[in-house]
Amino acid sequence: MSVDPRVSIHPDSSVLMAAIAARLITKLVDVQDKYGEATVVLTGGTVGIGTLKAVADSPAAPAVDWSKVNFWWGDERFVGSADPDRNAGQAFDALLSRIPVDPDRVHIPGSSDDFETPEEAAEDYARRLREAAAAEHAADMSDDRPEEPAALPRLDVVLLGVGPDAHVASLFPEQAGIREKERTVVGVRNSPKPPPLRISLTLPAINTAAEVWMVVAGEDKAGAVGLALAGATPVQVPAAGPRGTSRTLWLIDENAASRVPQQLVRKDATGA
Repeated sequence: MSVDPRVSIHPDSSVLMAAIAARLITKLVDVQDKYGEATVVLTGGTVGIGTLKAVADSPAAPAVDWSKVNFWWGDERFVGSADPDRNAGQAFDALLSRIPVDPDRVHIPGSSDDFETPEEAAEDYARRLREAAAAEHAADMSDDRPEEPAALPRLDVVLLGVGPDAHVASLFPEQAGIREKERTVVGVRNSPKPPPLRISLTLPAINTAAEVWMVVAGEDKAGAVGLALAGATPVQVPAAGPRGTSRTLWLIDENAASRVPQQLVRKDATGA
């Protein structure tokens, strides 16, 4: 079941990214203590990539067994694999090339080098998610193991940025992706933000995660943040839709917080 969001406000974007990094390191250690491995879904954007760099720079980073972390992406641009617009390439530069990851646990969405259309890349990504879920199910020896594997593996933390138009991942207002109810991954065409072709997790997929962290900085995002937290509908304001099954966190800076309903505010200059 989903829970109401909690909002933590940090003085500026640099403090925010350091705090998210500290929180993420702690969370991954805790999840590994429980399950032996952890799964995180990464996001691009200034805050998302800045957070990954802050993780790499953190003295606490070696506390995580990075070889036992599964990395997925919430969305990706359907361009060539070496294109600088790719979220995965930016993530490698910021973090993944600087830590001892297991390459088999780094699940990069397909590119236009591999597939002719974003829909084909989306189907491939959904297939890989199903395969990971099936492997997880087969390894589960617990008494309460479901009879059938899910369509998605266990997602411990999903990181999501928010655009000025309130899009999350590559789910844009009023477009088909944000209306999708059945599929876990969709191809996106005519994105209002270039490049126009993308693939994205859907809202039903995102909302299987234990924790969803909305990571946002900048005054240009304040309207989107305010609308999302005021209870707008996800079709018009996609950022209103993500909900973790155990926790939903809005980790934002003061510039992004100017229109947040005051009853939701928890000012927090630390990673606590």
